[in-house]
Amino acid sequence: MSPATATPARRNPDEHHTTTAVVPLTIQDAEALVDQVRRAAEAAGVTVSVTVLDAGGHLLAFRRDDRAVLISGETSTRKAYTALQLNAATADLVDAVQPGGLFHTLPTALDRPLLFIAGGLPVHRDGRLIGAIGVGGGAPSQDHGFAQAAVEALV
Repeated sequence: MSPATATPARRNPDEHHTTTAVVPLTIQDAEALVDQVRRAAEAAGVTVSVTVLDAGGHLLAFRRDDRAVLISGETSTRKAYTALQLNAATADLVDAVQPGGLFHTLPTALDRPLLFIAGGLPVHRDGRLIGAIGVGGGAPSQDHGFAQAAVEALV
Protein backbone atom coordinates (compact mmCIF):
# COMPACT_ATOMS: atom_id res chain seq x y z
CA MET A 1 0.00 0.00 0.00
CA SER A 2 1.46 3.37 -0.94
CA PRO A 3 1.56 6.23 1.55
CA ALA A 4 -1.07 8.08 -0.48
CA THR A 5 -3.58 5.26 -0.03
CA ALA A 6 -2.70 4.30 3.53
CA THR A 7 -5.62 4.33 5.92
CA PRO A 8 -5.01 6.10 9.21
CA ALA A 9 -5.13 3.93 12.30
CA ARG A 10 -8.43 4.13 14.12
CA ARG A 11 -8.79 4.29 17.84
CA ASN A 12 -10.78 1.72 19.68
CA PRO A 13 -13.75 3.59 21.21
CA ASP A 14 -13.49 1.36 24.28
CA GLU A 15 -9.87 2.39 24.83
CA HIS A 16 -9.65 4.97 27.61
CA HIS A 17 -6.74 7.27 28.18
CA THR A 18 -6.43 8.84 31.54
CA THR A 19 -4.37 11.87 32.29
CA THR A 20 -3.79 13.04 35.78
CA ALA A 21 -4.21 16.75 36.19
CA VAL A 22 -1.75 18.36 38.55
CA VAL A 23 -3.15 21.13 40.68
CA PRO A 24 -1.28 24.33 39.86
CA LEU A 25 0.37 26.48 42.47
CA THR A 26 -2.45 28.46 44.07
CA ILE A 27 -2.44 31.82 45.77
CA GLN A 28 -3.00 29.96 49.04
CA ASP A 29 0.12 27.88 48.34
CA ALA A 30 2.07 31.02 47.51
CA GLU A 31 0.95 32.77 50.69
CA ALA A 32 1.87 29.67 52.73
CA LEU A 33 5.35 29.66 51.16
CA VAL A 34 5.82 33.36 51.93
CA ASP A 35 4.60 32.91 55.51
CA GLN A 36 6.92 29.95 56.09
CA VAL A 37 9.92 31.95 54.83
CA ARG A 38 8.91 34.93 56.99
CA ARG A 39 8.73 32.78 60.13
CA ALA A 40 12.03 31.00 59.41
CA ALA A 41 13.85 34.26 58.63
CA GLU A 42 12.44 36.01 61.72
CA ALA A 43 13.53 33.09 63.90
CA ALA A 44 17.04 33.45 62.46
CA GLY A 45 17.01 37.24 62.88
CA VAL A 46 17.38 37.82 59.14
CA THR A 47 15.41 40.29 57.02
CA VAL A 48 14.57 39.01 53.55
CA SER A 49 12.44 39.34 50.48
CA VAL A 50 10.57 36.38 49.04
CA THR A 51 9.08 35.92 45.57
CA VAL A 52 6.76 33.13 44.42
CA LEU A 53 6.14 32.54 40.70
CA ASP A 54 3.65 30.22 39.02
CA ALA A 55 4.69 27.73 36.33
CA GLY A 56 4.41 30.43 33.66
CA GLY A 57 6.78 32.75 35.52
CA HIS A 58 4.02 35.08 36.67
CA LEU A 59 4.18 36.69 40.11
CA LEU A 60 1.87 35.04 42.65
CA ALA A 61 3.27 36.53 45.85
CA PHE A 62 5.98 38.90 47.01
CA ARG A 63 7.02 40.17 50.42
CA ARG A 64 9.94 42.34 51.54
CA ASP A 65 10.67 42.82 55.21
CA ASP A 66 10.66 46.49 56.21
CA ARG A 67 14.37 46.48 56.99
CA ALA A 68 15.52 44.17 54.20
CA VAL A 69 17.99 45.69 51.77
CA LEU A 70 16.17 47.03 48.74
CA ILE A 71 18.07 44.89 46.25
CA SER A 72 16.79 41.74 47.99
CA GLY A 73 13.47 42.20 46.21
CA GLU A 74 15.19 42.00 42.85
CA THR A 75 17.46 39.13 43.83
CA SER A 76 14.58 37.06 45.22
CA THR A 77 12.67 37.50 41.96
CA ARG A 78 15.66 36.63 39.79
CA LYS A 79 16.45 33.57 41.88
CA ALA A 80 12.86 32.33 41.55
CA TYR A 81 12.91 32.96 37.78
CA THR A 82 16.22 31.12 37.36
CA ALA A 83 15.02 28.13 39.40
CA LEU A 84 11.84 27.99 37.33
CA GLN A 85 13.49 28.28 33.93
CA LEU A 86 16.15 25.67 34.66
CA ASN A 87 13.99 23.54 36.98
CA ALA A 88 16.84 23.42 39.46
CA ALA A 89 17.88 24.92 42.76
CA THR A 90 20.04 27.96 42.13
CA ALA A 91 22.46 26.63 44.77
CA ASP A 92 23.10 23.68 42.45
CA LEU A 93 23.88 25.97 39.51
CA VAL A 94 26.54 28.23 41.04
CA ASP A 95 29.44 26.11 39.76
CA ALA A 96 27.85 25.77 36.31
CA VAL A 97 28.36 29.48 35.56
CA GLN A 98 32.01 29.57 36.62
CA PRO A 99 34.64 29.69 33.86
CA GLY A 100 34.64 26.31 32.14
CA GLY A 101 31.20 25.44 33.54
CA LEU A 102 28.30 24.14 31.46
CA PHE A 103 26.38 27.45 31.70
CA HIS A 104 29.38 29.81 31.81
CA THR A 105 27.99 32.16 29.16
CA LEU A 106 24.31 31.79 30.04
CA PRO A 107 24.05 34.81 32.37
CA THR A 108 25.22 37.13 29.61
CA ALA A 109 23.89 35.24 26.57
CA LEU A 110 20.25 35.88 27.39
CA ASP A 111 18.44 39.10 28.11
CA ARG A 112 16.67 37.48 31.04
CA PRO A 113 16.81 38.12 34.77
CA LEU A 114 18.85 35.03 35.70
CA LEU A 115 20.77 34.93 38.97
CA PHE A 116 23.01 32.05 39.96
CA ILE A 117 23.15 32.56 43.73
CA ALA A 118 21.65 30.15 46.27
CA GLY A 119 18.09 30.96 47.36
CA GLY A 120 15.92 29.90 44.41
CA LEU A 121 14.05 26.59 44.25
CA PRO A 122 11.59 25.06 41.82
CA VAL A 123 8.30 23.90 43.34
CA HIS A 124 6.93 20.52 42.25
CA ARG A 125 3.65 18.75 42.83
CA ASP A 126 3.25 15.09 41.90
CA GLY A 127 6.58 15.28 40.10
CA ARG A 128 5.56 18.22 37.90
CA LEU A 129 6.98 21.74 37.97
CA ILE A 130 4.28 24.13 39.22
CA GLY A 131 6.29 27.22 40.15
CA ALA A 132 9.31 28.54 41.99
CA ILE A 133 10.34 30.45 45.08
CA GLY A 134 13.22 32.84 45.55
CA VAL A 135 14.59 34.32 48.77
CA GLY A 136 17.08 37.18 48.98
CA GLY A 137 18.52 39.30 51.75
CA GLY A 138 20.42 36.83 53.90
CA ALA A 139 23.59 34.93 53.19
CA PRO A 140 23.07 32.62 50.20
CA SER A 141 23.04 29.53 52.41
CA GLN A 142 20.41 31.16 54.67
CA ASP A 143 18.26 32.14 51.69
CA HIS A 144 18.46 28.58 50.36
CA GLY A 145 17.56 27.15 53.76
CA PHE A 146 14.54 29.42 54.15
CA ALA A 147 13.30 28.54 50.66
CA GLN A 148 13.89 24.84 51.22
CA ALA A 149 12.02 24.86 54.55
CA ALA A 150 9.05 26.56 52.87
CA VAL A 151 8.92 24.09 49.97
CA GLU A 152 9.21 21.12 52.32
CA ALA A 153 6.38 22.52 54.48
CA LEU A 154 4.18 22.93 51.39
CA VAL A 155 4.69 19.34 50.30
